[in-house]
Order: sequence, then C-alpha cells, then structure tokens
Amino acid sequence: MADKKTIKIKQIGSPIRRPKDQRQTLIGLGLNKMHKVVELQDTPEVRGAVAKLPHLVAVVD
Repeated sequence: MADKKTIKIKQIGSPIRRPKDQRQTLIGLGLNKMHKVVELQDTPEVRGAVAKLPHLVAVVD
C-alpha cells in the first residue's frame, strides 16, 4: 500500500457564481476554501475531476 501515488491539489478559484456541478465536484475533492491544499490518491477519477475544473484547481508539486 505504500506504493500508492498521490497528488496535491490546491483550490485557486472561488466557487461563487459557478454551476452547481462544479461546486459539488470541489466538495467531492475535499476543497471548500481558497488556497486549501489536499493530498489525494492519483486515480483516473481524481484526474478527471481536476480536468473538469482547470480554472478552479491546480496540481501542486
């Protein structure tokens, strides 16, 4: 299990005035405040959610 890769995702945009599905995707990633960083497993599902919100989140090194 120690071989699981992770990625850090930072919220860089506000969910105010965004469609409901984009806000729900942010919550699903564990983000709800500006500049918050979460570390998640690098799975296709997480990558897809990040790709859906390129204007709201960024992958941090």
